[in-house]
Amino acid sequence: MGHNRRTFLQSVSASSLIAGAVPQAGAVQATPSAAKPRSGQVRHFVRIAHGGANRYGLLEGEQVRILAGGLFGDHRPTGQTVALRDAKLLFPCEPRQVIACGLNYRSHLDGAPVPTRPEIFFKSISCLQNPGDPILIPPGAKNVHFEAELVIVVGKPVRNATRAQAEAAIFGVTCGNDVSERDWQGGPDKDLQWWRAKGAATFGPLGPSIARGVNYGNLLVQMRLNGKVMQKQYTSDLIFDLPSILMHVSKYMDVYPGDVIYTGTPGSTSAMKPGDIAEVDIEGIGILRNPVKAG
Repeated sequence: MGHNRRTFLQSVSASSLIAGAVPQAGAVQATPSAAKPRSGQVRHFVRIAHGGANRYGLLEGEQVRILAGGLFGDHRPTGQTVALRDAKLLFPCEPRQVIACGLNYRSHLDGAPVPTRPEIFFKSISCLQNPGDPILIPPGAKNVHFEAELVIVVGKPVRNATRAQAEAAIFGVTCGNDVSERDWQGGPDKDLQWWRAKGAATFGPLGPSIARGVNYGNLLVQMRLNGKVMQKQYTSDLIFDLPSILMHVSKYMDVYPGDVIYTGTPGSTSAMKPGDIAEVDIEGIGILRNPVKAG
């Protein structure tokens, strides 16, 4: 990747990827449409690196208003603002657990029976990657696929949640790429579990913001690879909606504030290679853009 390409990625990773972004040069950009808020104004929360510290903030145009207190507790805006162009966007929360739901769109089943319950698996904490930073193809990996997904960000501790409790525990939603090595997942070099296939380092890009107040039950999810639309479907087509997924998970384990749940990918996926640019674009949230490099 040449110097100009690197400079461009660095510039767009911070200042133009949140809700109404500018596409990469040559990209096919979906016409943005604002998601309707569930109640009140849609807000976008980000986590940034600035001045040698990592901080949570509330996005206000091209400025980030730094927050005091925990993001999932009694947070409040401070008088301090940082220009978004001067900050580094990080994955937008710090989960204890990275959970995922598979086979959650009929378009992705490929002949498999429709699940009767959410099919849950884990990804590693080290899979998380910042917006703009590279997805690394590990040594020996030959079939690494993109998976564009809406991701739940949990805001309250839950166990055995009712539907109402699950709905109340969803702090907001963000974009995720559930990167998957298919040969390690179920192919000729498969493991007993998906620890490599789904949990390899950088296999879970997340961000750029947490959107709170959007109608997450009807958002357009798109995946672009090098500007070409590869996946496109609305979250209204999910087999199990977001509260149902969280309810099911909470029957069997504690879920904590900041935990994230990838909710499944639509349609078909294909392999990425070093030099590619992967973009997850979800209306009302923004564009999660990551270059692909050899690890």
